[in-house]
Amino acid sequence: MRYEEYYAELGKLLYAVADVDRVVSKEEKEKIYGMIRDELVAREKNKDRFGTNLTNYAQIEFDYLNDEDVIVDPTDAFNSFVDFVERHYTAFNPEMMKICLHIAKVVAEAYHGINRKEAQMISELERKLKKILAQPLPPNAKM
Repeated sequence: MRYEEYYAELGKLLYAVADVDRVVSKEEKEKIYGMIRDELVAREKNKDRFGTNLTNYAQIEFDYLNDEDVIVDPTDAFNSFVDFVERHYTAFNPEMMKICLHIAKVVAEAYHGINRKEAQMISELERKLKKILAQPLPPNAKM
């Protein structure tokens, strides 16, 4: 798994949660930037060939999807993230899954708490991540 792709997909998840109600608030945007800066960067020491911390790919993807000229359905962004995790499930561990769920919840809570659509998306994310994590690893998989 390429971690640049993982963080770009994480950016799609953050966009999906923030935009599921069709409005990305200033508070949600600030929370996303803050979580990337304060929580993800500290965990990821790898950089791309330009010296950019790989976690910045999450913000780049979020910003791209949140651009007014780009029209992406939040459900499509959500499904892209889940499909990516399913394809690369052997590279994911419970801690990575926990971080994804935590970040999604924090973003949803950023603006007046979690609304019904956000709660549904987070519940679906939690269900899918648990199902993915419960899959048996192939005999040659390394964690």
